Amino acid sequence: MTEKLVTESTTIDASPEVVFAIIADPRQHSRIDGSGSVRNTIDGPERLSQGATFGVGMKLFGVPYKISNRVVEFEENRLIAWRHFGGHRWRYELEPVDGGTRVTETFDYSWHGTISTAIIEGAQFPARNRHGIRETLVRLKAAAEIDAARLA
Repeated sequence: MTEKLVTESTTIDASPEVVFAIIADPRQHSRIDGSGSVRNTIDGPERLSQGATFGVGMKLFGVPYKISNRVVEFEENRLIAWRHFGGHRWRYELEPVDGGTRVTETFDYSWHGTISTAIIEGAQFPARNRHGIRETLVRLKAAAEIDAARLA
């Protein structure tokens, strides 16, 4: 299954609580999105939790659309993942390290069948998403370090 995971990591000079507060707030997703596809939150709670649903305005290949998500993995300040209707997951894992937090973001499309996997790979989503994940982690790092400085 590992061939169906796109994963990148970074270290952020902020506590897991500060980083998680950003990720668990769907209204901040456009603030940290590095893909350029997340527009705004349509509906959902201010803070995500296990089983929470939220809708997001997106734009991909110039086409705007809305997508619904459900939180399917959740551990306070350590792990959060949500899935789209197609089954793929966006996962954030946080690990406390000396002076901050190691954040790993993963696009997990191991939940797809053969046909869906062929479409995802044919449309080059793994490569596109790797680029987006790298940029998201840069933006998340900047946002969390700003928020941490404000709290200090």
